[in-house]
Amino acid sequence: MSREVQESAPAAAASKAEKSKSKYKRILLKLSGEALMGEHDFGIDPKVLDRMALEIGQLVGIGVQVGIVIGGGNLFRGAALNEAGMDRVTGDHMGMLATVMNALAMRDALERSNIRSRVMSAIPMSGVVEHYDRRTAIRYLTSGDVVLFSAGTGNPFFTTDSAACLRGIEVDVDVVIKATKVDGVYNKDPVKHPDAVKYDQLSYDDALDQKLGVMDLTAICLVRDHNMPVRVFDMNKPGALLNLVVGGKEGTLIDRG
Repeated sequence: MSREVQESAPAAAASKAEKSKSKYKRILLKLSGEALMGEHDFGIDPKVLDRMALEIGQLVGIGVQVGIVIGGGNLFRGAALNEAGMDRVTGDHMGMLATVMNALAMRDALERSNIRSRVMSAIPMSGVVEHYDRRTAIRYLTSGDVVLFSAGTGNPFFTTDSAACLRGIEVDVDVVIKATKVDGVYNKDPVKHPDAVKYDQLSYDDALDQKLGVMDLTAICLVRDHNMPVRVFDMNKPGALLNLVVGGKEGTLIDRG
């Protein structure tokens, strides 16, 4: 691909949002590792990375500051190994490393689209990525760099959902946006149950009481205690992320209700 085409990608994407005004100044986007697999059973699909880079470029193009947390389930799943006897802490550390690998891959896709980006890790990895520092991360975001937060919280027993909510609160985002395979939160699995009912809005307490599985309980409690709104949307719907950020009614909003 020529440099001219590369340089035009974010601009072309942003042109679709011309004169659009973002509802949010700073966001934290949570992507699952499984989403990066695309139609494969394992690993990273470059086409998915390129598509996500394009959609993130649309946000950067209208002035949105973007932080990202990516899971590691496409590269490592600890549940089966835990059942086979692997130490839980060891499995969680391996999962953290998988998130760093995904963040590096996403950074590469973003930079190939001429979108400045940084990878920060909760565990020191000198020579590979920067160690996470809240004040430095905020400076990067303020300057327009996309910041990819990797290695979870740096501690075992915490999910990347919890890490996304924690980082979002720490760097003072306006909303945590969780990308999923369905267009919001339902009262039951819409894939298995055609009669499932979608919620346009949920309170934190409803999400906890009904155990809807949108995030783990620790993550929900964290955003509730800090009054951080969460949006859940379908990442496979073209333009949904941009529409959500400019105020469109995409997915499900979780807040105080």
